[in-house]
Amino acid sequence: MREFDVAVVGAGPAGLFATYELVRHGLKNVIIVDAGRSVEKRYCPLIAAHTSRELGITCAGCRPCNVLYGVGGAGLFSSGAINLHPQVGGDLAVLLKSFSRAEEMIRYLDSILTKFGISEDTLRVPNLELVKEWERRAAKAGAKLIAPAQRRLGTEASIEFTKKLTDYLVSEGVKLVTETVVTDIEPAGGRFKLVTNRGVIEAMRVILSPGRSGAAWFSEISKKLGVQTVPGPLDVGVRLEVPDYVMEPLVSVIDDPKVIMYTKTYDDKVRTFCVNPRGFVVAERYNGYVAVNGMSYKELRSRNTNLALLVTVQLTDPLEDTVEYGRQIAMTATKLGGGRPLIQRLGDLVSGRRSTWSRIDRSSVEPTLKDVTPGDIGMALPYRVVTDVVEAVERLDDMLPGLASPQNLVYAPEIKFYSVRAVVDDWMQTTVEGLFVAGDGAGLSRGINGAAITGILAARGVLKTL
Repeated sequence: MREFDVAVVGAGPAGLFATYELVRHGLKNVIIVDAGRSVEKRYCPLIAAHTSRELGITCAGCRPCNVLYGVGGAGLFSSGAINLHPQVGGDLAVLLKSFSRAEEMIRYLDSILTKFGISEDTLRVPNLELVKEWERRAAKAGAKLIAPAQRRLGTEASIEFTKKLTDYLVSEGVKLVTETVVTDIEPAGGRFKLVTNRGVIEAMRVILSPGRSGAAWFSEISKKLGVQTVPGPLDVGVRLEVPDYVMEPLVSVIDDPKVIMYTKTYDDKVRTFCVNPRGFVVAERYNGYVAVNGMSYKELRSRNTNLALLVTVQLTDPLEDTVEYGRQIAMTATKLGGGRPLIQRLGDLVSGRRSTWSRIDRSSVEPTLKDVTPGDIGMALPYRVVTDVVEAVERLDDMLPGLASPQNLVYAPEIKFYSVRAVVDDWMQTTVEGLFVAGDGAGLSRGINGAAITGILAARGVLKTL
């Protein structure tokens, strides 16, 4: 059995950037373990016909799980939007206890992106004068607008970048093991034994970066190891699809605008997430349920724009397990959809009326995700969440006329799991000595940028202890 200095569990942004930082400082006896496939073997049904041949990706049939699991994480087939703002993707300024330190880490992250071939034409810096006008419109709607500078890679460039970074790590001696599930972790005399479906791995230090798909796994392994955690939030809501001309005035100024509001009915936080101009709605298949997300490309375009509207749910007493609560919501929606996501016209949702294909066919918006079931989202999501979403859409219509059109389409469920939140020090070390964590699955971030930066910090923490 080979022994490693560091074992990294999860090869999403957190795990890959953590490993890069270790290698950059000369530590190469590192293993990365991921439950999914390599970049070359992952499959995305939308881009297979367009980019697989050029990128050398082997598509052996439709395997929806590969959209969520594997090298590059769930973000591999997203729009590749990387926000360069301390308050987007998780509040890095709060996590790092310093706004200036958060900005410094973002600049460093961006330097890595450009080092591995991300071109300058992907950088979007909003015009501040134009942003001010949109901030005023958001304020009129009782909302706050955040306009982050952003790298907008597109799915194609996101795949290319991940492949280049992974190839570099392997060329430097890092061992990458895919399709390998870590079933248990055992502290053993100042070291750790990782029990997998392919044998046992031993390492001096461990970085857990399982991603959102591994949120439930992280919660269980934390309990087993005695890692101190606090209850984490849950974001649950819908994905709205509208004609591209409705969002175009705003996205022409800010590629991925972040709008945050608190509802009048329940005082709940509702935010927009992952705006995809002329993009596509896609299904995410988990173990036992299905959810939706959105993506966009440089070359492949639709006539629609989609965005998520997410309600933040925080449970404390008596129930704290937001992951399980979210799973139950998703499983109910999946059962109502017969194993597919639900789709509904916005007008039908507001009226409390079930949509049918005949009603959807009469809509002025053609759905970009076809493998769906028309239904009543109000029967799947909690009443409180539906009420929050409808209020948010109606208020945002003052800012973006046409957003609340009855013809627009709503997909459900869209759920973002963040697991419990690990209690960590400044270098992402948990209350278990030698065990570090990073990324969304550990509850420390909410996006690619935050995941990558917490991974870098965890790596630096490891280097300080070795």
